[in-house]
Amino acid sequence: MIRPPSEEVIVTPPTAETQRFSDPQKAVERLQILYQSATQFLFAAFSKALNHPQENTRYRAFYPEIRISTTGFGKIDTRLAFGHVAEPGTYSTTVTRPDLFANYLTQQIGLLIANHNVEVAVGPSTAPIPIHFAVLTDPDLNIPQEAALTFPLRDMFDVPDLGGIHDEIVNSFGFKHPDGSGPLAPFTAERIDYSLARLAHYTATDPTHFQNHVLFTNYQFYIDEFIAYARKMLVNPESGYTALIGPGNQVLTHADAELIQPRKMPQMPSYHLTRAGGGGISLVNIGVGPSNAKTATDHIAVLRPHAWLMVGHCAGLRNTQALGDYVLAHAYLREDHVLDDDLPAWVPIPALAEIQIALENAVAEVAQVSGYELKRIMRTGTVATIDNRNWELRDQSGPVKRLSQSRAIALDMESATIAANGFRFRVPYGTLLCVSDKPLHGELKLPGTASEFYKTQVTRHLLIGIRAMENLREMPLERLHSRKLRSFEETAFL
Repeated sequence: MIRPPSEEVIVTPPTAETQRFSDPQKAVERLQILYQSATQFLFAAFSKALNHPQENTRYRAFYPEIRISTTGFGKIDTRLAFGHVAEPGTYSTTVTRPDLFANYLTQQIGLLIANHNVEVAVGPSTAPIPIHFAVLTDPDLNIPQEAALTFPLRDMFDVPDLGGIHDEIVNSFGFKHPDGSGPLAPFTAERIDYSLARLAHYTATDPTHFQNHVLFTNYQFYIDEFIAYARKMLVNPESGYTALIGPGNQVLTHADAELIQPRKMPQMPSYHLTRAGGGGISLVNIGVGPSNAKTATDHIAVLRPHAWLMVGHCAGLRNTQALGDYVLAHAYLREDHVLDDDLPAWVPIPALAEIQIALENAVAEVAQVSGYELKRIMRTGTVATIDNRNWELRDQSGPVKRLSQSRAIALDMESATIAANGFRFRVPYGTLLCVSDKPLHGELKLPGTASEFYKTQVTRHLLIGIRAMENLREMPLERLHSRKLRSFEETAFL
């Protein structure tokens, strides 16, 4: 006679009560308590299971959630791009790492309470915390490979579910959570946890070190100059910068210390010049190609940065351009294709006035030219981004015709991807490139000429990017986060 399998027993922490708050700080404190209680339960259960696995027993804890209900439209300040829901109804979001996102959550919850005159409900959700993500907050606990365990991991714990890790909220229209509530934030807790894990892997720095202003580059030379700039700032007590953090979470707080290059560099080395409240600057070397550009921005987006900019090299497409000239992108020709399924190529990517002005002013300040004289060293127009580094080896008639029809002035492999993902994720974006070659006019990027070019131009180019970010840092968030990035249906949270 075959015995029926024993019924699975689900062990959970004691049920936590949902509480209502009109004070955003207390609401965040409650989120922190709930999250800590849930993860500590999973830590203890996993440590116990490593030595004494329990058959037919599943250990489960849940993400905390924020939930609001509104019965009217309220009197909303329509100048704001965020901080309010689109229409009456119930809205919710799961929350992870409330310690990391404390300032963000406090601000967003505060705006909701003020704009809608409602309390927010904070309690446990019905979304389980995958064990892999829970242990990320404990440096002493690791998930061994399945083969090294004496029990099937997914039999005892919840594991990441790719079916629930997606960008349907930011990509879709009319998205609803399984319980029928509308989305309160652009990302669910599990989606955020996934990206936090990927960021640590790709950049070799903990996500806690990322600052609110992010520069992307495609050359190591910019990293070297960034480190040199950071050293100068660390000896200047009036700069406001407190540390430079590099791969391996190395922390420099004074200029004489050295950053040791890891034996194995990460795919996207990242360096963070920190400032109180995350007001510093992060620089990420994404390398070459739209795939890398998408990967980096897919994951950094969950940190809700205030702006990201591309400062890299490009091919100049006009005979009137010279090596070392700057290109300020006002439009993008998207032939990178990596975002075609998420953001169709027919979607226009507008230039953001706040970013454009900050970049133009930074060029004028650093290069010490202004007005009509700026045209001697900088050109504005369309930047084309392609997915074929050796596009020159193809028949030129097709590509060159498209470049001419689009009025393109420069070509690279990352800028349009970064701008398009900024548009998709509602992160203010911009591009300032430096002409390193002119392939249509016989000036190719060759070793000898490139070296001399890099020596004379990189320092100034990077400084322009830094100065632009420092200008944006002084801008109120409600002005920087433009309404032009918001769709018909938007989440209340930024």
